[in-house]
Amino acid sequence: MPSNHPKMQPPADTTTLIDGLEQKDVVVSIDDEGIAWLRMNRPTKRNAINPGIVFEMNEALDALELDDRAKAIVITGSGEAFSAGQDLKEYFREPDSGHPMMRERLHRANAAWQWKRLMFYPKPTIAMVNGWCFGGAFQVLLGCDLAVADEAAKFGLSEINWGIIPAGIVTKSVAMALSQRAALYYIMTGETFDGRRAEQIGLVNIAVPTDQLLERTKVLARTLIERNPVVLRSAKVAYHHCRDMGWDAAYDYLAAKSDQNVVRDPEQGGQQGMKQFLDDKTFRPGLGAYKRSE
Repeated sequence: MPSNHPKMQPPADTTTLIDGLEQKDVVVSIDDEGIAWLRMNRPTKRNAINPGIVFEMNEALDALELDDRAKAIVITGSGEAFSAGQDLKEYFREPDSGHPMMRERLHRANAAWQWKRLMFYPKPTIAMVNGWCFGGAFQVLLGCDLAVADEAAKFGLSEINWGIIPAGIVTKSVAMALSQRAALYYIMTGETFDGRRAEQIGLVNIAVPTDQLLERTKVLARTLIERNPVVLRSAKVAYHHCRDMGWDAAYDYLAAKSDQNVVRDPEQGGQQGMKQFLDDKTFRPGLGAYKRSE
């Protein structure tokens, strides 16, 4: 179902990712700037995550990884919600009453795209939170590298109100992203909060008024696209590994990762940056990125 919310329509100059790709619960498009838009597309259900979204997201991420037109990925929701979390009927009740392996397969596929895949995805990812973001949607939000939110968006970990806990891997990701006080407050009270508060506690990077959301997200995506893609990928992978390492292990790992970039980076970004700074006097690291060759 198409969105009736004008600000959430994909940019006018877009192309279908793959001719004949049958996507219903996820809409995929790539604009002429190289931004790939992944929209959860169940607006009448506030984009509650059902098996359709789970399997279609895995398929779409697989395809985008190999599509050179897609330089950065933005995940958002159709209509007036990012996602209300897991669909209680289609994700829980119906699979729980069926074959045990089907339930396991669904949960495995959900984990695959929401954190195992997104956290280490080879292209930069941004969550654009345009409305409701509840429960299981927190993992989608926190699985993305960066996040921009509508100041009026509504967030909540409402599981305590249902008599359950934020399961899946939600509690883990919230504990990693927020301070103990903020995480426990919203986990234990189930209270909702807006995009401004989400920015204050570090759940999102940027919160802007509704009419600025799309453009601010595009500005951030353009910034990431301008960076060296090999080094960008290595930097985020290194972060995720190092935060769970001891100091000595992290030192050795980062040295090896830096050496790996020298071999893998066709641009030889480190050498280019050094040359433009020391020899050409055309580059100031604190004021932007080095000039990449076309």
